[in-house]
Amino acid sequence: MKIDVTDRKILSELQRDASQSLDEIAKSVGSSKTPVWNRIRKMREGGIIGAQTVVLDAEALGFEATFFVLIRTSEHEADWQQRFLTALRERPEVQEAHRLAGDIDYILKVRVANARAYDAFYQALISEVKVHNVTALLSMEEIKATTALPL
Repeated sequence: MKIDVTDRKILSELQRDASQSLDEIAKSVGSSKTPVWNRIRKMREGGIIGAQTVVLDAEALGFEATFFVLIRTSEHEADWQQRFLTALRERPEVQEAHRLAGDIDYILKVRVANARAYDAFYQALISEVKVHNVTALLSMEEIKATTALPL
């Protein structure tokens, strides 16, 4: 699907605050409500716009620790990989998981209440799947976090 300048403006507004009314978005992008609604609908149908969620304050909810977990594995068989991916998808503590090129096979972003909660996560994970090496890095301060794309 091709998007134009107006579509990008609409997407920028939605990234900034998806709870805005159609009237507010239309005013911001210099259009009227019906064309904006049609563009949003087409971008949803085209897969450009996915699920809409809300951003919660993790610390206010007691999730005060973020760990970046570097995983090396000596296992690369399809069965192992499927068990590993299933284990990650079933753990709500894992906010992000990426398969990497280079010396590290996977990196996870894990949000938990504290170090004890991370250890419980770690013990559960290694009881389900064999990993060669795990390095956990505690984030001391979140400097920037965004889901917004640079449109």
